[in-house]
Amino acid sequence: MRRLRVALLYNLKKHVPVADDAPPDALAEYDSEETVEGLKSALESGGHEVIPLEGDETLLDTIRRVKPDICFNICEGLRGESRESHVPALLEMLGIPYAAAKVLAHAISLDKVIAKRIWRDSGLPTAPFQAFYRGDEPLDAALAFPLFVKPSREGSGMGINERSVVRDEQELREQVRWVIRTYRQPALVESYLPGREFTVGLLGNTLAPGERPPSDFYDDRGFHVLPVMEIDVSHLTEGERLYTGYIKSEMPLGPKYLCPAPIPADLERQLKDLAVRAFEAIGALDVARVDFRLGTDGQPYLLEINTLPGLNPTYSDIVLAARGENLPYNTLILEILRLAARRYGIEGV
Repeated sequence: MRRLRVALLYNLKKHVPVADDAPPDALAEYDSEETVEGLKSALESGGHEVIPLEGDETLLDTIRRVKPDICFNICEGLRGESRESHVPALLEMLGIPYAAAKVLAHAISLDKVIAKRIWRDSGLPTAPFQAFYRGDEPLDAALAFPLFVKPSREGSGMGINERSVVRDEQELREQVRWVIRTYRQPALVESYLPGREFTVGLLGNTLAPGERPPSDFYDDRGFHVLPVMEIDVSHLTEGERLYTGYIKSEMPLGPKYLCPAPIPADLERQLKDLAVRAFEAIGALDVARVDFRLGTDGQPYLLEINTLPGLNPTYSDIVLAARGENLPYNTLILEILRLAARRYGIEGV
């Protein structure tokens, strides 16, 4: 097996600059030393040389000095509306291979409004929605209370709290203005989906006509879809039972992660198929995690896609889903690397 020089790129929470007036969950997306050490160990288990590098302003110099064969990128970016695209854009400019999605797909993934527009126009099920940029826009006539309000360009449950479900005009305006003011970005307002919540992790890439899957691990479409996982927080919260930013960041092992989810076979097939179609619609690569919630009609609706899913070896959703089919952490990480290497024509990985 070919030994690669792999640059592991990340943003540690403790090194991310935070403004004095930043929201309390401003660091929710960023990684811990445990995640970096877990990834380093997993990549080294494949015989690779691993060089950890902080994905900050120094990266332009350090990455050129290191001269890696490929990068394993988990950088969230430091600032801006398309922060997850910054490191991929730098690597594209330098011509350095890297794992996971490219520039545009990361930007789309982070901007939930754009992702939902693409899914809607692709005929994929997502709840009716509207973006609020000022807070005083008239409510779309297609939307009826109750509604759900969240920041349009954040992940990890940021900006989701007990006030996110709004039931009248006053609550809507207050929460929308709070999101715009606190997170300095548009608010996404969508029909509230009261049903069960699921997440689906997947590995793979769309195959070209006549192309064969990388191995028997992948299906005829080129994907390995992990077991559907249900996220049950009913024992942690009251009222709407929301998977809030507080739960995700402060008590990640608090929810009940049911994997494989106790659901009928036809719903399982539907969720897995929709996950692949949502992945392909935005041009994701190698790995992603797709979130769903059931509506009042019992049907699944796309919430969002994460093209940089958390990879903490203990509690990240996609890692727990892999565990649901007895897929070891090291194997999960090395498969992501192999997929990326294959895209760049790096053989023998």
